[in-house]
Amino acid sequence: QVQLVESGGGLVQAGGSLRLPCAGSGRTFGTMAWFRQAPGKERQFVSWSGGRTLCAASVKGRFTIFRDNGKNTVYLQMNSLKPEDTAVYYCAARRTPGGGSTLEWEYDYWGQGTQVTVSS
Repeated sequence: QVQLVESGGGLVQAGGSLRLPCAGSGRTFGTMAWFRQAPGKERQFVSWSGGRTLCAASVKGRFTIFRDNGKNTVYLQMNSLKPEDTAVYYCAARRTPGGGSTLEWEYDYWGQGTQVTVSS
């Protein structure tokens, strides 16, 4: 059974930091990514890792994605958090390598999400 399990979410004050791990199991993955969905809004791309990395403009310079392939895990390090970063954060993965994508329908597997709340 293929699974992606996120953790590390919680409540943090503005300016603080969180690290979100996403542990994969059941197979190895190609590109792995993070998306987020704020209340009342559509899910949006945050960052992907697949040979190289890419971050959305809204988080560039504050968020970093990195992988531990030996553990089949991708991490999202979030620094200088803002209230507008409040959302459910989802991990996603593609079956095969071949570059990243900012489009959620190009990902084959999804985690259940972890809530991040940033207070002002």
